[in-house]
Amino acid sequence: MLSKRLFDTDCDFDAISASVSTLSFDSTPVKADNLMSMMTPNIKRSLFPDDDEDSGLGMDDHVTLTPSLTKSAKRQRTEDDNSTCSKRPKTCTDIKAVVQKLEENDDFIADGSRLHTLPTVTGKHADLKSITSQTLIDVLNGDYDDVISDYKIIDCRYPYEFEGGHIRGAENMYLHETILTLLQQPTKDKQVVIFHCEFSSERGPKMLRFLRSKDRELNKENYPLLNFPEVYLLDSGYKAFFNEQPDLCDPVSYRPMLHSDHSEDLRHFRVKSKSWTAGEKRRYARKAMRF
Repeated sequence: MLSKRLFDTDCDFDAISASVSTLSFDSTPVKADNLMSMMTPNIKRSLFPDDDEDSGLGMDDHVTLTPSLTKSAKRQRTEDDNSTCSKRPKTCTDIKAVVQKLEENDDFIADGSRLHTLPTVTGKHADLKSITSQTLIDVLNGDYDDVISDYKIIDCRYPYEFEGGHIRGAENMYLHETILTLLQQPTKDKQVVIFHCEFSSERGPKMLRFLRSKDRELNKENYPLLNFPEVYLLDSGYKAFFNEQPDLCDPVSYRPMLHSDHSEDLRHFRVKSKSWTAGEKRRYARKAMRF
């Protein structure tokens, strides 16, 4: 459970490059098992292949040294060993500290820097942090302005649903490629992102996991840094929110995905959303076959 929440690399898509301005999918995604192996001494480490597996330590063991030189060499080697963590914080200090912190307290946000700002509830998805409609109402009413700097509401429903009524200030993002644009936007400290769909049972959770996966890949050389470390899922989705506070919806209406007047729209947007995913999977498969 912990590794899934920390690393969220279950999407079968190509990795994003270290530059936010040039997103690409040219490298193989880093899997959570590889990252976890960096934290377990008796498992082979493989996340950072560029790290020195053969550091050269001990290469001078066969050289005959004078007693003074031997002492100096031993002291130097001890200093080198003690400085290993400071030279390679990604694989030694930072990861172990963050993982230990998150193990001890599940209320820390994904980069381990602080506790979650918003109160959470046990939702349908145990790996995601969920908030109630009332909590989102409080956010919209400014009750958390003293502890959060900004918020984004990501509505993952199809456009005809969004146009038929959405939470005030929400952004409609139902395609994976639009979710990627979030990683190109400026970020702020203490910013929260709230995902939802009609019931927050499938589309919203999938898009949230996709963002977290790509965020991890983008920042894989700076773990545990994330562009969006504090992300939530609106429990029970737009339907529950509309039933509780319709005045905060624009327009004040609720159009379900299975609306009888939009059967053609439903087919169109389902195909459109799946075609992007299928294309990325095929490209990833072709790349994997070349190696």
